[in-house]
Amino acid sequence: MSELPKAILFDLDETIISFGSRRQILQEVIEEFAEVFASVPPQVASEAMELGFRAFWSDEARATLWRQNLAEGRVLAVEQGFAALRAQASRLTPDFARTFGHRFHVYREEQAKFFPGALETIQALHARGVKLALVTNGAAAPQRAKVERFALAPLFDHVQIEGEAGFGKPQEQAYLHAMQALGATPAETWMVGDNLEWEVVAPQRLGIFAIWHDHLGEGLPPGSNIRPDRIIRSIAELKPE
Repeated sequence: MSELPKAILFDLDETIISFGSRRQILQEVIEEFAEVFASVPPQVASEAMELGFRAFWSDEARATLWRQNLAEGRVLAVEQGFAALRAQASRLTPDFARTFGHRFHVYREEQAKFFPGALETIQALHARGVKLALVTNGAAAPQRAKVERFALAPLFDHVQIEGEAGFGKPQEQAYLHAMQALGATPAETWMVGDNLEWEVVAPQRLGIFAIWHDHLGEGLPPGSNIRPDRIIRSIAELKPE
């Protein structure tokens, strides 16, 4: 697709900034506490933990609440993952869930870096005059810290953080407010992100062209009726020539 839109709304986490494979990080933290998980192979434990995380964050009401306190939310997700493993590893107690969850949180945040080509793509779009908005969910302080850490604000015409704005994706207001700030209509706007509900289904309802960032290369879930307008493996695919 060569023709650029008037405006693009970008997600932040796992779209511009990568935190690495969650399952891999879970496995590495499991290996740090190998004596606690001694009766469960690390790969088996990390698979169960990943399923627990997916189940925890798939509940929209719960996710809305706990993404405002991500560190504590991750402790609860760990506890959900532990529930499937306790029959094999009795030392996976609620107290240890807190220890594990805090270690996972710190370790994963340390992995934050630009996806390959993401910064260059945003710079190129900015230089071409495309109106850009960063639209991210999460608490104000940690999300603003990422914006500052990666010097993103000068590249975007509008930075919108859920914890600062008081609303977030998939609320319609999140997209409408960002488009209003950019002076663009839905027909003139793309949304780019990794979450199929927040960055595909919800914006499509408004008439926005939705681009799914399938950075893990897993493809759409089996049986899914969600149809992104475009699927990319890398943000660099959007870089104008």
